[in-house]
Amino acid sequence: MDTATSTTEAPAVMPSPAIHIAPAPHLFGGALTTQRMMFDVLLALVPVLVAALWQFRLYAVIQLAICMVSAVAAEALFTAMRKKPILVRDGSALVTGAILAFSLPAKAPWYAGAVGSFVAIGIGKVIFGGVGQNIFNPAMLGRAFAMIAFPAALGASAYVVPDSPIDGLTHATPLTALKMLGQSTGLLPLFLGATNGSIGETSALACLLGGAYLCLRRTASWEIPAGVIAATAVIGLLVQWFSPVAGWTVLHELCGGALLFGAFFIATDPVSSPLAPRGKFVFGLGVGALVMLIRKLSGYPEGVMFSVLIMNALVPLINRATIPTPVGGPVPAKKAA
Repeated sequence: MDTATSTTEAPAVMPSPAIHIAPAPHLFGGALTTQRMMFDVLLALVPVLVAALWQFRLYAVIQLAICMVSAVAAEALFTAMRKKPILVRDGSALVTGAILAFSLPAKAPWYAGAVGSFVAIGIGKVIFGGVGQNIFNPAMLGRAFAMIAFPAALGASAYVVPDSPIDGLTHATPLTALKMLGQSTGLLPLFLGATNGSIGETSALACLLGGAYLCLRRTASWEIPAGVIAATAVIGLLVQWFSPVAGWTVLHELCGGALLFGAFFIATDPVSSPLAPRGKFVFGLGVGALVMLIRKLSGYPEGVMFSVLIMNALVPLINRATIPTPVGGPVPAKKAA
């Protein structure tokens, strides 16, 4: 007699949901990766590079090579010291090195760029936990350290090379000539890039082209450069009205120095800038206002680096003051029992 055997199947194990705990913002798009954003920045820097090659020739290539190689080496070294995966492929170290290089004089000594790159990566980024956790803009932190450590190599006099075969290096930068000598520079040279200065700041046209690309790609938030330009324009108009200088207008303020380069490529760093659109605009206003105050009331002819670092320190306060209203209106307050 056959005996039927009853078997009880074990219930299928349902997969548990994957819960990822992370700070805001929680919006994520598969195409908006760190690598893509860094590639966008490098691509946007191409017009700036072309203008730098036109004005400074081989010096621009040397500075870029020193800073970018040093930044990548620093990233690999400090990441290995922390026993973390080396993420050089994300391109963030390359961008930090490139921004630092473009903020240096053409004839800056090699050690200034190398030291600045190691400080930018080590103290500006890795010490805070790596990519996405730094408080200050790494490139500007490295630039500030290099400027303090090597003042003679990065001061106003470092930009002038009297015996250079490159004509642009034989003259003072436009802002230095204005502050120290009272000499104005034509608007067209400032716009096209036929002046002296840091290798990435001379051409307003190149900065506008690269910055427009970043904003159209949404790699950079347009509110930040809009705030920088608006504050600079308003204060520049007031200065032009109450304390005019012959041959120097608000358009010269906008095209001169590192203002546009800083507005589009430095201040727009998504990590060290505010989160909400209104906060980004306030951040930009602060950067532009500080730039003008430093230019007009201090001994420095330029103030983009200091302005960005100061506003980076105020980002937590700006974020708290510009919290967007949630969908449906503000949360009603609980009534006391």
